Amino acid sequence: MTSFHADWFGYKLPMQKRYCLVRQAGFGGAMLWYGDDWGRAFRRKRQCLRARRAGLYIENVHAPFDEVNNLWEDTPDGARVLAGYLRCAEDCARFGILTMVMHPTRGRTPPPISELGLERFGQIVRRAEQLGVNVAMENLCQAYAIERAAWLLEQIGSPRFGLCFDAGHFNAQIATEPERDLLARFGHRLMALHLHDNEGPVLRDLEDDQHRLPFDGSTDWPRIMRAIAATGYRGPVSLEVNARPPYYEGVSPEEFLKRAHERAVKLEGLLHA
Repeated sequence: MTSFHADWFGYKLPMQKRYCLVRQAGFGGAMLWYGDDWGRAFRRKRQCLRARRAGLYIENVHAPFDEVNNLWEDTPDGARVLAGYLRCAEDCARFGILTMVMHPTRGRTPPPISELGLERFGQIVRRAEQLGVNVAMENLCQAYAIERAAWLLEQIGSPRFGLCFDAGHFNAQIATEPERDLLARFGHRLMALHLHDNEGPVLRDLEDDQHRLPFDGSTDWPRIMRAIAATGYRGPVSLEVNARPPYYEGVSPEEFLKRAHERAVKLEGLLHA
């Protein structure tokens, strides 16, 4: 099965049309973005209903991350943000979505690793366990973010807590930091994929990430898909791409989605080769 990050892929389109175009291109599933407003439960419900109306299975949702650093610090904002993540997990259960994707940190100067952070992430996972929802920690580009993700995965051994493998972030850091390969370390806990391409270690930070279509950058896709296959992963081949300039100037949304689906099918072939 192929899946697509349907909430934003570089074109200003009405939400329902966006989802319909994704389905018409051949994708069976969607990943949704919940935005950074903790209180917009109605918008989340509307997203899910519209995606399903278009015939899309909702594979996972990406939880907000702008304020995730507050989870590591003893502040009123930390308690507020924790409550927001708990509500996101509850929304996943309410809307029948199996997995919630999270970032461990945000920005270039995250707070230090703390036992309070561990306890708060642990609370999110424990609530997810009660609800039958998975929490997948995404690998980012930066060494400190990878370190925190690895530490959380080591400390929280729940079967409901695992890895969201982002191939673009991996490609941006693996040439200079091969020891930080979270897929090699935690592939047995792989729960979700974000597949996209870029120019690799020339990227300076997450903000430089390109989210290009697979095979339009420097990623060694046969190697990546062999590594994913070796984990025993059986979930969807999921693209997190967008048509940001200058790479897809003049390409219509229909043509972009057509290319995206062709690339997803090609990756699916590599996965099952």
